[in-house]
Amino acid sequence: MEKTVTRKIVLAGLVCALGVAILCGLGTWQLKRLAWKEGLIAMVTTRIEEPALPLPTEADWPAIDFDADEYRKVTLTGTFDHAHEVAVFTSLEDDRFAVSGPGYWILTPLDLADGSTVIVNRGFVPHGKRDPESRSEGRIEGEVTVTGLIRMPEPGNLFTPDPDPARGDWYVRDPAQIAEAFGLQRVAPFFVDADAAPNPGGLPLGGTTRIQFSNSHLGYAITWYGLAAALAGVYIAWAFGQLRSRRLAEDAPRQ
Repeated sequence: MEKTVTRKIVLAGLVCALGVAILCGLGTWQLKRLAWKEGLIAMVTTRIEEPALPLPTEADWPAIDFDADEYRKVTLTGTFDHAHEVAVFTSLEDDRFAVSGPGYWILTPLDLADGSTVIVNRGFVPHGKRDPESRSEGRIEGEVTVTGLIRMPEPGNLFTPDPDPARGDWYVRDPAQIAEAFGLQRVAPFFVDADAAPNPGGLPLGGTTRIQFSNSHLGYAITWYGLAAALAGVYIAWAFGQLRSRRLAEDAPRQ
């Protein structure tokens, strides 16, 4: 019986140790995510307050990346190509704005003087304003200067549908998808979120870049570490119970 109990305790201990290691690993991962999220918040807060700089030249576009340039404020001048405007489905839940709920980001190519193109997210329109004819005043003609924030392409996931350009269905803000669908050349590998400068007719509504981020990673980390401690405690209590039961059995008078 002694060997059987010892074997059970050892095997259960190995399983428990594995579980504790996994739970602690998840807790540590959440702490790393916490540090990343706090760094992101600090970066965004700093960059959106900096003065706008001229858009980097086309030769510099390949070097633009998230760490160095995401949310950096820039200005650029060109002419909107409204014929290749796309409406990306979204839901704007922010009480800062007069319009919200289901709707679309309006992404429009801005043709620059040197022949290159930058996709500009001009802002949000509610669901009933997807049709450009319903907001024709906002389709600005001629040369315009846009101020906004550099944004990296928006990644999809396993559940994100593929775009259907023929139907006008788009689900992520990805300049490469737009360029491929319309055969556009020399398109920047990023897009620009336009600022809150009003458009004629009020739409699209610019300045809607999300600058507030949920940050629950510390709570998640505490939960994972707490589960690890609870698992270890349950195992220790069980192991002591097994040893106590064995001792009582050994000390019991034999018939």
